[in-house]
This record gives sequence, C-alpha cells and structure tokens, in this order.
Amino acid sequence: MSDSRMKILVVEDEPSLVFTLRDTLENEGYNVIVCENGTEAVSMVQEHEPDLMILDIMLPEKSGYEICEEIRELKYTFPVIMLTAKDQEIDKVKGLNVGADDYLTKPFGVKELLARIEARLRRKGTYSSSGEVDILDLGPVKIDLQESVVHRPDNGKTELTSREVELIRYLLKSANEPISRDELLEKVWRYEFSTNTRTVDVHISKLRAKIEVQPEDPRYLITLHGVGYMLRTN
Repeated sequence: MSDSRMKILVVEDEPSLVFTLRDTLENEGYNVIVCENGTEAVSMVQEHEPDLMILDIMLPEKSGYEICEEIRELKYTFPVIMLTAKDQEIDKVKGLNVGADDYLTKPFGVKELLARIEARLRRKGTYSSSGEVDILDLGPVKIDLQESVVHRPDNGKTELTSREVELIRYLLKSANEPISRDELLEKVWRYEFSTNTRTVDVHISKLRAKIEVQPEDPRYLITLHGVGYMLRTN
C-alpha cells in the first residue's frame, strides 16, 4: 500500500543533524527521505518527488545553491527550505535568487523549523477555504493558483513555484495598486530590513515570462519605476 504521508527530502551531511531531523519529522507524521551527498540530490528528487525539501548549503561535491537551481530548471515547484551556518545577507539573497522559498540559520530551534515547514506546505496546498481567489483570468491567460499552473494559448501549461503563487496572491490583494519592493521583501520573502537585493526583480521577471503573452511588453505585471510593481486585472 502506498504511503500517503507528506514526503520531506532532507539533504544534509551532518550525522547528528540528520538524526535529529529524521526523528523530529517522523514523530510529526512526515515520511522522511535522507540524502547525504549533493551529487545524488537531484536523482533523489526525481525518484521520490517530495512535497518539500530541506537543503543544506554546504555539501560535499555539490552545493545547495547548485542543487536548488537544477531542480528549478527541471520544473519542480515544491518548497525548498535552505539550511546555512552563515548569517550573511549575500548568502540569503543567493539562496532566494536560485529558487529557495525560505532559509534557516544554524543552530535553529525544532519548533521554528516545524512552523516553517507547516507554513510552506499550507501555501503549497489549497487556498479555497480561505475565500481567496483560486482562478485568475488575465486576458487569454488563465492562472490556477490552487493547482499552481498557468494556462496560455501559445505555450500550453506552465507550473508555478510556491513562491510565485504567494507573490501573485499578495499582489492580487492590492490589484491595480502599486506595491513597493520593500513591502514585497517583508511580506513575501520575510526580510526584516530594507536591502538592495534584486531578489524581487529576478522573481518578477521569471513570473512575467510565465503569465505574460509578451513579457517584453507586459500588460498585467507592471513595473512602476521608482515605486514598485502592480498587478493589473482590469
């Protein structure tokens, strides 16, 4: 009989932390798969198709940055929480830019990790019970936020990452009104301070390529220079 529990792939090479993570997550009812070598991580993703990945940055042979970038290029959209022993802004920015959804700096508390996991899995799942919009029509483009896919007449179906869904939902709350980069960093990326990172710009550009028929001349996801961004729905 198949295991219906949420699958979490832990990519970590520190034995004591692997033990703690496996024990903690299994006690919470998750199905835990462990990979201790960076070179095997992508094939483990393809084999097990996890619901979420916990990914250490400093791994033997291949870094967490490289792994995250590879799985996003392969169109996997599950949430990725990065673990790092570093607490420097540049490391966090790099992780977010390659497609990570969240990060935790070692050492971290188990309760905080579980809260982050639960929050990411909730965002990955259905929103219909909250009363939010699940289907968004932007001209000929249909965005299914519940299924995390974009339907375009010119190129079929494209998957959205959990971060992209969250970004659309936040922009949608203030549709047809500008939202600053700093507000998006604080509310979507949970940055606690203003920074010059291009994280928002990079993600907006990638999202625009998915939802705009002509990304170079966007009609719906608009840049307001010196102000921020706006999702136009009318």
